[in-house]
Amino acid sequence: MRCVIARFPFDLFKNEVEDSMKGIKPEPVTGDAVVISRRVYPVKQVGEVITRQDRRDFSAAEVTRALTRLGFTCRPAEPPAPAVPLTPLETASALLGTPGSV
Repeated sequence: MRCVIARFPFDLFKNEVEDSMKGIKPEPVTGDAVVISRRVYPVKQVGEVITRQDRRDFSAAEVTRALTRLGFTCRPAEPPAPAVPLTPLETASALLGTPGSV
């Protein structure tokens, strides 16, 4: 499949992407992710491997779009977990501050 990433055209094939990622350890996922051969990779890491470009040269959306068209499962970044509400005692304590801070 022909796609454009960071203004450069690429001919990508699903099996070639899978082969490129073999033996590469997935980095911790902090943003968008893609599942390749039952392993979850950050989209930017995959983009860097398949394009041989610096991660700052392309967006995660460009790579996600290309990988989705190839048939890979892409996941959006997980929203942060909701904050646990403070108890009334913890709220009052936080408002009063620590002892000795004036």
